Amino acid sequence: MHKIQVEDKEFEVFLESDTLNKRIRLLGIQMNVDYEEKCPLFIGVLNGSFLFMADLIKEINVPCEVAFMRVASYEGTSSSGAVKELIGLPENLENRDIIVVEDIVDTGLTLTHILKTIKEKNPASVKVASLLLKPSALKYEIDDLEYVGFEIPNEFVVGYGLDYNGLGRNLTDIYRATS
Repeated sequence: MHKIQVEDKEFEVFLESDTLNKRIRLLGIQMNVDYEEKCPLFIGVLNGSFLFMADLIKEINVPCEVAFMRVASYEGTSSSGAVKELIGLPENLENRDIIVVEDIVDTGLTLTHILKTIKEKNPASVKVASLLLKPSALKYEIDDLEYVGFEIPNEFVVGYGLDYNGLGRNLTDIYRATS
């Protein structure tokens, strides 16, 4: 098993890039069907979603627009329990079909905050695409979680946009902590 070191933690391969790419292709196919005759606005949640968002958009054949927002709730390997909005949403979301693109949903705190803010702007629809979901870590119910790449155990993961203290986002595979 291929292992890597990021700062003081050791990680092993969990999801290889080929597996990620195949699943993202399937999510794109599903979205192309669901948004036929529409022009969805994909809103990527930075920083973690940037690789997933880029690869997902390459699979979208319907007309679409792309925007980004940034929120922060993490410190080290665990959620800080507070959401701090850093970069806001696009101005006009009224009557738009919105797809929020997340790297990972664990407690659901950040996503709940994002969805509340978006829904206040009266969009036509709101759905969430998350590469990873930790069902056992969820503390908030998220009804709009329509597209999930992989359900994973409540383990700390890094790579493919996900970081540990800012490092590891550039890894092409997703790794899980072993130490």
